[in-house]
Amino acid sequence: MLKIRLSRTGKKSQPCFRVVVQEHTAPIKGKFIEVLGIYRPTSNPKEIKIDLDRAKYWMSVGARPSDTVAV
Repeated sequence: MLKIRLSRTGKKSQPCFRVVVQEHTAPIKGKFIEVLGIYRPTSNPKEIKIDLDRAKYWMSVGARPSDTVAV
């Protein structure tokens, strides 16, 4: 099953996240199929960029967003 979830990147105490499509059994920092966008919670204001067309495509083929991504 495919999941749309966050994968952490960035320095210590400066988190940056990629929104990625991964197999649900893959480790969080493991291989991913596609990067859909980024999320930077420390910038002011918080920066969220997601390719909505690609996200809708992956959801149409069965990928489910994680709880965090869904919020």
